[in-house]
Amino acid sequence: MSALSISDLTEVRASRPEAVAEAAARRARRPLLGARGKLMIVAADHPARGALAAGGDPLAMADRADLLRRLCVALERPGVDGVLGTADVLEDLLLMGALEGKVAIGSMNRGGLAGASFELDDRFTGHRPQDIERLRLDGGKLLLRIDTDDPGTLNTMVGTADAINEMAARGLMTMVEPFISRRVDGKVRNDLSVEAVTRSIAIASGLGGTSAYTWLKVPVVDDVDRVGSVMAATTLPAVLLGGDVSTDPDATFERWSKALQLPNVRGLMVGRTLLYPHDGDVAKAVDTAVGLL
Repeated sequence: MSALSISDLTEVRASRPEAVAEAAARRARRPLLGARGKLMIVAADHPARGALAAGGDPLAMADRADLLRRLCVALERPGVDGVLGTADVLEDLLLMGALEGKVAIGSMNRGGLAGASFELDDRFTGHRPQDIERLRLDGGKLLLRIDTDDPGTLNTMVGTADAINEMAARGLMTMVEPFISRRVDGKVRNDLSVEAVTRSIAIASGLGGTSAYTWLKVPVVDDVDRVGSVMAATTLPAVLLGGDVSTDPDATFERWSKALQLPNVRGLMVGRTLLYPHDGDVAKAVDTAVGLL
């Protein structure tokens, strides 16, 4: 792996912007699913939505050099298949040579800025389908928060369906992350009850003119014993999301372990929980998660 520093990256970006396209064109690719049949993807698309907090630090993800170092540690661990990120993060990793032989998934809609009045009108401000194809990425991911009291939800649903159609026309996977959401004291909260997660899965599964290339990214419901009934709402493949840094990582890993036994749960897509663990040991956290697969 290249030992490029932040100053090196900035110099390349300033003097040779075409280097990004060159790195993308020569990147060694791999199948989405390997022989194991499971995926371990590290998520790093939070900063583009203004969500920089991890654990008790409100600006944990603001230091780009530190984030890149953590990502490189995670990507080097055995069993890690790839990374999810916005264009800036993935292109930094491309220039560093960190995506060789890895799955690279572009983050598509980051317009619903954390805490904004328009947070649920989550428009597509990141990778477009043509960008994902041009950069030879392996798929795209989008966020679909559904609040029946917020008219912005309809814009996001239409954008999601359009993106699924355009990605499928290119033979590219779209990973949809659905939630039933509502505002509580002015803040958007995701409902992780069995009924809400089941409903969100049903809605997301039916979007677009085809579901052939659609995957889901779903939370483990609070009632872990009913995860099976929730995932029975779809035949689509799904990965589990990580969410905020847990104060009880052992309990989190146990919940993931139970859910991973279901046939349509095909892996994990986790960000802050692995990149910013309470003990600071990224490699250990990643290895524990990989072990669950």
